[in-house]
Amino acid sequence: MPAPLRVKLSSWELLKLWALLGLVHLKYLDESGCYCQSPTGYAYTPRGQQKRLEQMRRRGRRINIWGVWEPQVSFEYALMLGSLTTETYLKLMEWQAQIAQRRLEDTGKLTVIVQDNASVHRSKLTQQQWELWQQQGLVIFFLPPYSPQMNRIEDEWLHLKRDELAGQVFADEYDLAIAIADGLEARAVRGQYAVERFRFN
Repeated sequence: MPAPLRVKLSSWELLKLWALLGLVHLKYLDESGCYCQSPTGYAYTPRGQQKRLEQMRRRGRRINIWGVWEPQVSFEYALMLGSLTTETYLKLMEWQAQIAQRRLEDTGKLTVIVQDNASVHRSKLTQQQWELWQQQGLVIFFLPPYSPQMNRIEDEWLHLKRDELAGQVFADEYDLAIAIADGLEARAVRGQYAVERFRFN
């Protein structure tokens, strides 16, 4: 294993330990997307039968989900049409920074957000905010390349698509958005954690 990857893995394990001990708030950030028609790979069918979904005349646009998962504590998210831009990412991260600042003031604990190296996560405009976010109690931990297994929110996307949305065809993006929100709420109820949605003005 390359030395840089070993260092990252060790740091990540240490962060998980600190979170378990209640020393920091550890969150996982990622984006995922859904279409009005779920891929058949997420659907269950009886053995021996072919997976089949009716095609809609209109395919519909992709809904992107931006999520931040703090295991067993909270799931915070936003829904959007189209790709995530730096401007949108900064709005969402400012929301997270405000949450982190309140927690720092209330508990004295930092919030660490684990995320990948997507271009919007490392843009020049984003880098200009890092110092301010740290002052607010929000620290960014970048994953090493090609390591989705270290981002625990990936499992949440899998279960949302496999358990809540699988095998369904939605009439339009609005119906899909409602189903995503309902699915995330249902998962939060079962997991006994908080869920909050960011709404763009």
